[in-house]
Amino acid sequence: MSRIGKLPVKFSEKVTMKIDQDNIIVKGPKGELALGLSKNINITIENNTLFVKPVTKEPQVLKLFGTYRAIINNMVVGVTKGFEKRLELQGVGYRAQLQGKDLSLSVGYSHPVVIKAPTGINIAVENNTIVIISGISKELVGQIASNIRSIKPPEPYKGKGIRYVGEFVRKKAGKAGKK
Repeated sequence: MSRIGKLPVKFSEKVTMKIDQDNIIVKGPKGELALGLSKNINITIENNTLFVKPVTKEPQVLKLFGTYRAIINNMVVGVTKGFEKRLELQGVGYRAQLQGKDLSLSVGYSHPVVIKAPTGINIAVENNTIVIISGISKELVGQIASNIRSIKPPEPYKGKGIRYVGEFVRKKAGKAGKK
């Protein structure tokens, strides 16, 4: 049995949960999220607390029920507080700009790279070098941040590129040259 799956998901009065046949819908002050449920997972709600239990003891079901509990907990946190990822651009001439809701990156290519923000995601720019991605879905915020980082990941020799704020990039020594 999953240790995380056994834990209850507590939520405040601001959050409402509705369980349909195969879906759970979580509504809160920041928005609404939905998740499709497996038939092998049983969900009960008592006194602003949600419990996730497996229907059978099959190994695949036991793996899934901890994952479902974690996803539902992230949904509750997302609709109350939201999620945020910060990226920083390091390199001479590297900068980010907002063009409406789209993000334009100048990261050493011959053309600016334009990223369209999907619905539910807010993108902001600080000091032309910090990109802030925020939204209510942890999965979507992380995926968009990863997509932006993959445009120009930090290289190990000079450290230029797009990285998460606080990410450590281990630098390598260059060629030794002739002596």
